[in-house]
Amino acid sequence: MGDIYVEIELENYADRVLCQRGFLTKEAIKSTKVKVLVDTGAVLLLLPEDLVNFLGLERLDKVIVTYADERKEQRDTAGAVLVKVGNRSMITHCIVGPPNCEPLLGQIIMEGLDLLVDPRGGKLVPRPESPYLPSLKLK
Repeated sequence: MGDIYVEIELENYADRVLCQRGFLTKEAIKSTKVKVLVDTGAVLLLLPEDLVNFLGLERLDKVIVTYADERKEQRDTAGAVLVKVGNRSMITHCIVGPPNCEPLLGQIIMEGLDLLVDPRGGKLVPRPESPYLPSLKLK
């Protein structure tokens, strides 16, 4: 299976809330579209620091990340960010990567939006059992 890239929309969710409350115009909401690598080995969304700064995301916490070569490093998290993949969206936070690093779309987004990797089509697709809305398990 080759690398799969998808275009997603990102939006500063705090800006969206301020807009809904009348403190910000819709045009002032910081948002962008970005091409990301779908990484089934990653947990969260990873965004480069320059993109996090462009979106005006607030730094929230710190995490230890483990890279594919087993290196470990402390990174900031930021958010809240509204992530749109196709016609599905969710609010989450992200790991802040080095400037200009490759953005990664991890498992939490795929699970939350109920999306599967289609290796033949080279894209993300809704799970066949939930073609219209995400279907999430609760116990």
